[in-house]
Amino acid sequence: MGARDRILDAAAAVMRERGVARATTKEIAKAAGYSEALLYKHFRDKEELMMLVLKERMPAFSVAGEPGRRTVESNLVTVAHNGLRFYRRAFPMMASMVAQPPLMAATRESLRKYGAGPHVPVRDLARYLDAERDLGRVAADADTAAAAALLIGACFQQGFLRYFAEGADTPDPPESDARALVRPLLPSLLP
Repeated sequence: MGARDRILDAAAAVMRERGVARATTKEIAKAAGYSEALLYKHFRDKEELMMLVLKERMPAFSVAGEPGRRTVESNLVTVAHNGLRFYRRAFPMMASMVAQPPLMAATRESLRKYGAGPHVPVRDLARYLDAERDLGRVAADADTAAAAALLIGACFQQGFLRYFAEGADTPDPPESDARALVRPLLPSLLP
């Protein structure tokens, strides 16, 4: 395993244990067995490291399948299942940051430079639903932005509730939980 991967693994462990706000690059480098200088040879800053941990060391969270492939319902179930797993695991990392307004503001600004943030899954899912509408697989009058916000918001809330009730080391939720979130949206989406 190379230095980059060891640093990402260490960052994921430290951020899960201490939260993003309290995790330092010095502590991450030490946990990986490297100097902080080496960490900065691989990563521009802590925010890039956080983004890559979320992207490469967390459950995949693609927000949709390819428009026109599989069914809209099965694509949404995949989105919801991925979202439930992602948010349950991400919450312990992000909670400390949210509790500190100056740190939250700094993180918000840093994430903007990477084109990232919590709005991205909602936006991407709405775009997917718009593409399905263009193919006639989503109703012409469907409010795709609202449907995307409702589904991603429900995943966030359910991920938090599962983390709150059962802790960080619980098994991933079953796909049936994702189906239960998608089912009420279908009448307003499908033609």
